Amino acid sequence: MSYNEPLAERILRAIPHEDLPDITEKKMFGGLAFMYRNKMSIGIVKDDLMVRVIEAKMDKVLAMPHVREMDFTKRPMKEFIFVSPEGYNTEIELKEWIALGIEHARSKVE
Repeated sequence: MSYNEPLAERILRAIPHEDLPDITEKKMFGGLAFMYRNKMSIGIVKDDLMVRVIEAKMDKVLAMPHVREMDFTKRPMKEFIFVSPEGYNTEIELKEWIALGIEHARSKVE
């Protein structure tokens, strides 16, 4: 298993599909990404949640527990973070990360 499949199921249940009918899935980064209107918003790499964050919020988000810069290529990737499993234990936490990723995607398409 290259990514946490139970987490993918949790994400699918947590996405407000009635408000976001344009969500699709795409395998990438050796994991799974959730796209909003073809823009990556959140994803899973192994057990980490990957979230796109608008630049204006990056410093605040990086200061949060269980969050680090996405360093998939051994270098930080702009506007990407990883959240370790401790940071998305509850459905409320997971929904907050999803909202942050959708906010980023919407900023690129709307």
